[in-house]
Amino acid sequence: MELIIYSDSAAFSERVAPLLYRDEDIHSLFLGILGQIEAERYEDYFLAIGEEQGEIVAACLMTPPHALQLVIFQPLPDIEREVADHLQNLGVEVSGIVGEQETSRLFAEAWTSKNDEQIKVLMNQGLYRIDAVNKGLRKSEGTWRIASKEYAELLEGWYRLFEEETGIGISTQAEAAHKIDDFLERKEVYIWEVDGVPVSCMKKSRPSKNGITVSFVFTPMQYRGKGYARTLVAEVTDELLMEYDFVILYTDLTNTTANKIYREIGYEQIANPVHLVFEEQ
Repeated sequence: MELIIYSDSAAFSERVAPLLYRDEDIHSLFLGILGQIEAERYEDYFLAIGEEQGEIVAACLMTPPHALQLVIFQPLPDIEREVADHLQNLGVEVSGIVGEQETSRLFAEAWTSKNDEQIKVLMNQGLYRIDAVNKGLRKSEGTWRIASKEYAELLEGWYRLFEEETGIGISTQAEAAHKIDDFLERKEVYIWEVDGVPVSCMKKSRPSKNGITVSFVFTPMQYRGKGYARTLVAEVTDELLMEYDFVILYTDLTNTTANKIYREIGYEQIANPVHLVFEEQ
């Protein structure tokens, strides 16, 4: 197998996107990040295609320091090991991998077999899809709105708490401020308010041709147990489905409460990806 590196994201997308769109919902994360790369939201990225006799058999995407995404289109023997060997020979640094369970496991085992790193499961994920919100959901008090910049400082704090609780990393205050400013500028964040007080939030992100992803669903501890997040996600999802065919979200499968809430709204699990990280022993 030959690994071809791309610096031109448009050229990469032209070749890979048609294959990814065969399962747009399953590959929504890859497609969404690729779209952000094309929109120049990332300065540093790595894109590569694995070819066997001129046929695309694999695709890699990474925006350091985030984990590698590896999609296998043709399950050739030892293909994950071949990709790992190519990346190591090129001197590419990989902090972890996120994606389909077997592909991720085989790549991780190949990657760590040649260094002093060990594999840690950061998150066993549920990938959920919804095409229509369940009718008759009990609504909590309050209303939703698109967050404006007046909520920037509040959302920065919530974002750092969200990162801490989910284990996805801890941003510095400056990093969180930059991210929230970008989210607000793009009108991606929604808040649920009760009597003018923000009590919960969520955001939309990574649109593809027919779908969009929900993320950053967070309610501070003092406001939990009142159904605010469920109502917010349900109402905004309903709104998003007026523009898109489906909505996607990722969950931590160990968070039984969150998974139950999303199923009540109408989300159905369609895959079980995993996020693995590599750590020094």
